[in-house]
Amino acid sequence: MFFSIIIPLYNRPQEIKELLQTLTLQTYKQFEVLVIEDGSKDDAAEIVKSFAGKLDIKYFVKPNEGQGFTRNYGFERAKGDYFIIFDSDCLIPENYLQVVDASLKANPLDAYGGPDASHPSFTPIQKAISYSMTSPFTTGGIRGNKKGIGQFHPRSFNMGISRQVWEKAGGFIITRSGEDIEYSIRIHSLGFKIGLIPEAKVYHKRRTNFLQFYKQIHFFGRARINVYKFFPGELKAVHFFPAVFTLSLLFTLVANIFTWRIAVLCNFVLLLFILLIFFHSWIKNNSAKIAFLSLIASFIQLTAYGLGFMQDFWKRVILKLS
Repeated sequence: MFFSIIIPLYNRPQEIKELLQTLTLQTYKQFEVLVIEDGSKDDAAEIVKSFAGKLDIKYFVKPNEGQGFTRNYGFERAKGDYFIIFDSDCLIPENYLQVVDASLKANPLDAYGGPDASHPSFTPIQKAISYSMTSPFTTGGIRGNKKGIGQFHPRSFNMGISRQVWEKAGGFIITRSGEDIEYSIRIHSLGFKIGLIPEAKVYHKRRTNFLQFYKQIHFFGRARINVYKFFPGELKAVHFFPAVFTLSLLFTLVANIFTWRIAVLCNFVLLLFILLIFFHSWIKNNSAKIAFLSLIASFIQLTAYGLGFMQDFWKRVILKLS
């Protein structure tokens, strides 16, 4: 099988250098790389050029349209039997393509997704963010999990589709704000077989500080309502969990001011949740420091998503504004 790896890029030259370096180490060699610069001011032309002798690589420059339509640009120019899309802030294990090729031979899929993990080189904050995005005690527990709730929806930081999917389903119709979830649902609706390849992990750096992380997750909460506008049936009870958590935190604060009896119960539940996250992260990361940062990251993840979700639920669902 010949793979086409498609990477949209926007003002992140250093990230693409690290990603491309990991691709030079792949044990499976039948692939090409398409890097599409999406109207960047800080471009990666020289960096990509430096890999010309190491990879079968092509570099394109286009006006800014967002990652969804930029991936479509890559699909249109790809030669592969299978298209794989990565975010530019990913590092790829050297056996990734070998794992995917073997898995697709053993269990053919029209589209797949893989999980993300923390790399040893990540900063403590990045490791904490990675924990919060994969933890069973946050909404991360339903991502990249074959035991997840409902249909499995590949996410665009680590996602593959066959050429047949591209020819029948077309590409992304949303360029931002939940574009990968909408695409996954549409692929499902056309009868294609989609699945998780648990071993096809990538190391996803995400954001480097908590403020950037908050902004990203707040956007994700809003994006869920955007997907709802296309597929109302895809808004599940689990998607309300961060909003419920956020409101519960507010209720706990109010209870501590006005009524100690209710506050005692609320504080006990909150303390239990804190201890679960802290010790689970400590065991997983073997670091008390990362465990403490994981508490911060998990609370940011849940409240940022919850606030973004509630903001657009009120605006677009209750008030029916565009």
